[in-house]
Amino acid sequence: MIKPDAVEKGYTGEILAKITEAGFEIVAMKMIQMTRRDAERFYEVHKDRPFYGELVEFMSRGPIVAAVLKKENAVEDFRTLIGATNPAEAAEGTIRKLYATSVGENAIHGSDSDENAAKEIAFHFAQREIFG
Repeated sequence: MIKPDAVEKGYTGEILAKITEAGFEIVAMKMIQMTRRDAERFYEVHKDRPFYGELVEFMSRGPIVAAVLKKENAVEDFRTLIGATNPAEAAEGTIRKLYATSVGENAIHGSDSDENAAKEIAFHFAQREIFG
């Protein structure tokens, strides 16, 4: 999911290029704006964390690009491609190192497990919207 900060700054195309250059196939994609309630539900796992309210506000402030990616070892490889949550700690060449400005506005979201990927995909996409 390309987050509102990266979409606002016009980085969507560059980020998608990095993703496909890394060997990922995009099998579903859409631009949407999450409502506050959508963001609350999507990040419900973090509801007791101090940053939850700020995260919900941020994620519902503008459009995002949700995508389903396909590749062998997709979750682990994507986490490597996007880099550390804190862009200052992210490896050179990673998406967050290149496009994120802070821990809170870090350009992109990637699922942290196959189980969470399945839940997050179902949150954003109907099965008929996934091609691969």
